[in-house]
Amino acid sequence: MLPTKSRAGRLALAVGLCVCAGQLLAGPASAGTAPATTSTVTTTNASAVASVTPRVTITRSAAQISQGATLRLTAKITDPRTGKGVWGGSVQFQIWKGRWVSTGTRPVYSTGLAILSIRPSGTYTYRAVYSGHGALKGAATGSVKVTVVAGRAKVLAEARKHVGKPYRYGATGPSAFDCSGFTKYVYRMATGKVLPHKANDQQRSGVGVAKSKMQPGDLIVIRSGSYGTHAGIYAGGGYMYDAPRPGVRVGKHKIWSTNYVVRRLA
Repeated sequence: MLPTKSRAGRLALAVGLCVCAGQLLAGPASAGTAPATTSTVTTTNASAVASVTPRVTITRSAAQISQGATLRLTAKITDPRTGKGVWGGSVQFQIWKGRWVSTGTRPVYSTGLAILSIRPSGTYTYRAVYSGHGALKGAATGSVKVTVVAGRAKVLAEARKHVGKPYRYGATGPSAFDCSGFTKYVYRMATGKVLPHKANDQQRSGVGVAKSKMQPGDLIVIRSGSYGTHAGIYAGGGYMYDAPRPGVRVGKHKIWSTNYVVRRLA
């Protein structure tokens, strides 16, 4: 049996080796992992920096536009704590093409608005994605669809809306029309173009088109000699949409004269 002093010395040596071995084993594991306290601080800071989900909305200047026309998309970022628009960050406007694809990025101004103007080539669905800023998290809006139609198709669609409305001399709509008031109203609503309120003056609007090449949606001005006396919108097949005269409502009527000119505005 070893003396008591020798046994105590060996025990101390064994404990020392275990402690060293534990440090050696722990060393490689701790080298690639951040200390728990650091991770906690990072999480806490991230939560403090971006802890509020903003209200993000998207609006469109129109649900339906003519081909080649400008579409304005507006995103609004609101702080739910104050109900006011926020400043800072950016908005990426996206278009759906089988997946969301960026169609432009704009900054968020002090009003909380980000605005993008584009000319769509076709009918698409859009959304806006906010980047987040300060205490506000990033967030995406719901989607909105914008239909793009050929200009003449939009003119015809607008003309059909008013079938059955009464004729009234001097009226420019939308509850009643005279002939040039009807064409003036339809083209303004469908294309944004403003025509004079007189058939004779309307025959100089747009671009002249040969009768053999006229298409639905073109403006027709019937004449007496060279003076324009009546205006309508070509509907195809020898018919036009017009407001003919007192007692006859807006409708699709036969073109009754061969003395007319064709003008293209869409």
